[in-house]
Amino acid sequence: MPVPAIEFKDLNFAYTGHPDSLKAVSFSLKKGSRTALVGPNGAGKTTLLLMCNGTLRPTSGEVLVGGEPIKYASRQLREVRRKVGMVFQNSDSQLFAPTLYQDVAFGPLNLGWGEDEIRQAVSDALFAVGLTGYERRPPHHLSGGEKKRAAIAGVLAMKPEILIFDEPTSSLDPAGAAEIMDLLEEINQQGVTILLSTHDVELAYSWADDVVLIEGGEILTHAKPCSVFCDADLMRRAHLTQPAVLSLHHHLACRGIMKDRDPPAGLLEMAQRIEEMAATTATHHPPAPIYLIDCASGLDGTLRLLMETVSSLRIGVMGTTAKRQLAEAGIVADFTYGVIDASILHALRQETVVIVTSGGMIDRVRKRIAEFCEESRIPLSLRPVGQNDTAEEC
Repeated sequence: MPVPAIEFKDLNFAYTGHPDSLKAVSFSLKKGSRTALVGPNGAGKTTLLLMCNGTLRPTSGEVLVGGEPIKYASRQLREVRRKVGMVFQNSDSQLFAPTLYQDVAFGPLNLGWGEDEIRQAVSDALFAVGLTGYERRPPHHLSGGEKKRAAIAGVLAMKPEILIFDEPTSSLDPAGAAEIMDLLEEINQQGVTILLSTHDVELAYSWADDVVLIEGGEILTHAKPCSVFCDADLMRRAHLTQPAVLSLHHHLACRGIMKDRDPPAGLLEMAQRIEEMAATTATHHPPAPIYLIDCASGLDGTLRLLMETVSSLRIGVMGTTAKRQLAEAGIVADFTYGVIDASILHALRQETVVIVTSGGMIDRVRKRIAEFCEESRIPLSLRPVGQNDTAEEC
């Protein structure tokens, strides 16, 4: 049986002079998983996260990282914190150096990395969070959203195996929040285990593989998002509301307007179901193709050629490598988050799209489009560019 990335065993904790904040907490996270710890304010989410890298020590029970119990001596804690990076809700608590470069470089420097390696790590981390060019800025001069990004960069620079986020999208505008979640998805695709806390049910439903529901310091359930958020009794116990798309589906199904089948996975699937039930005699035109460029070895002029030959081309970009290459080429993408679903929606409107990405995100594009074709029975054409692959019709 695979060793969990992190495991909580019968965890209890109480702050001095207060009742228990955590009560018999037991669950584990698989390596490479992305899990949302969901609960209302005061449920114990932050307290539990602070156990993950030894910031807090349980009153009883234990936390295991990679199968090894956390030991609370200084040397052992340094090793745990190398593996488990944490981004706090209040970014000011993580930013302290005179310049942003020094702040992000602090972790790699303390790990004993060489100067060139540190410089590259800082550059990559700042680009990933959209703060290239801010190296000399004092952190306390940044906006709230920029501070959040800076704190994330400081953790990313150390290349941890597990990332812990306390309310990662707080203080960010909607577009900035979506970009941060796409960044977390990219990091997860590289094999990093991610645990984040949130009371945002929309975020948890659309992003997480698994949801841990907590209330009053107790774990109510650990299950797939649909199973958790479709349980009305659980939602009431946790003082939470259903994600809007699930609530809409439930009401339409109860009124007999929509078939009562498995709840939609997101907005795209919900829109498709509404279209299915709409009585119309309109002529349906075939979708436009979706081109796919793997930029692992560079763009090689492939994108420029498409831009010159395809009118009104929409460009989506996924991943740090792709974003960097487009930035260097001076090309502005039409969408940088929610790229796959946005591309499908534009293709259905007969607008040709190209997705630029690399690595594991290539397989994610193929899988998501194949899933949509199977579920909707609408054929889409995915056309790799600059490769030996032939068009993939589904």
